[in-house]
Amino acid sequence: MDTNVIIAIVAVVVIAAILVIGGWWLGKTRKNAVNKSTEDAKAAADARLAAEAKSAAADSSTARPSVDSNVDAVEKAPAESQQKSSVQASSSETAAPATATEAKPEPVHETPEAAGSRMQRLKARLSKSGNPFGKALFNILAKDQLSESDWEDVEDTLLLADVGAEASEQLVDELRNDARIAGQSDPAEVRAALRDKLLDVVGRDMDRRLNADKEGANRPSVIIMVGVNGTGKTTTTGKLARLFVADGKKVMLGAADTFRAAAADQLETWGAKVGVPVVRSDKDGADPASVAFEASAKAKEENADVLIIDTAGRLQNKANLMDELGKIRRVTEKNLPVDEVLLVLDATTGQNGMAQAKVFAEAIGITGVVLSKLDGSAKGGIVVSVQKELGVPVKLVGLGEGPDDLAPFDPEGFVDGILA
Repeated sequence: MDTNVIIAIVAVVVIAAILVIGGWWLGKTRKNAVNKSTEDAKAAADARLAAEAKSAAADSSTARPSVDSNVDAVEKAPAESQQKSSVQASSSETAAPATATEAKPEPVHETPEAAGSRMQRLKARLSKSGNPFGKALFNILAKDQLSESDWEDVEDTLLLADVGAEASEQLVDELRNDARIAGQSDPAEVRAALRDKLLDVVGRDMDRRLNADKEGANRPSVIIMVGVNGTGKTTTTGKLARLFVADGKKVMLGAADTFRAAAADQLETWGAKVGVPVVRSDKDGADPASVAFEASAKAKEENADVLIIDTAGRLQNKANLMDELGKIRRVTEKNLPVDEVLLVLDATTGQNGMAQAKVFAEAIGITGVVLSKLDGSAKGGIVVSVQKELGVPVKLVGLGEGPDDLAPFDPEGFVDGILA
């Protein structure tokens, strides 16, 4: 074989061997580099995960101190209370997440205005009124010479103010015989004389306290509210509840006006504002006596101070009214005695409401009158006539539309207001 051919073959073999060995070496080097890169990446990932776990643990311990505190408290508690504390801690741990996200704030109840300042507002409103009858009387009586025509004007003013015919005649006679007026005295004496006579006719010495406020009152003391629809009876019931709450009494309401769909809802709205529970039927048109019975039983069970029962103001006929109110009173008294029946009258209706008032007075023995919408009214004489007609005192007066615009009636404040 030619020498050159042999050399060529050897060279090819050597080159091939070099290529194979070079390829194997390069592959091993590349594999080592990849392995090292993978290990470095894994180490970095492990380090990152460890850091995140440490950070999460730190956040968890910061966000749940109350649980740790509860556990510590359990561990440090005396032996005799260990079991009870453990239960409380376990309950706290279970409820903590839900409490933090779902707990609802306690309802904030309103604080009603105290009774003492309410009559002052009535006096202020009457003094700013456009035409209280007291001012009209004073303007006539303060003249230098009073003619028969002037005295007729005095009587007409009293009649227009709904004082009533009998009371108006009596008051005019007393004014004519008063030397401070007949003697043509100065305006200050005329005002003093008029004030005295008005106080006498309004009734300065009548006991106007609510029976629930008297010494030795029953507890719970039951009040039944009656009156024609439209006089503000349900609203007055809600305002009366606020008046008792302001006096620190525990009050409960009974929604026995089951024939007016919105009555119970209206009463619940009033009660919710001051934390007063309402007993009502779950359906419209239910027997009102059953609601009154349930309310009186619950008030007795919960030892309330006052239960106020709102009744329907329907007046289809006298017999129907007497039957319904009589039944409400009878079933209530199976649980508790009825201490008070308050008749709510709209002061602006004047003498027009007297016939209806008499029907209620005959249907159920009323103990007092609440005059709604008295603020600034020229019909203020209704105070006098209603007392004469019904033989019971005006105990409360409505001053306006505000939630605390109901006040105990104060004769002196009332007369001073209309004369201011």
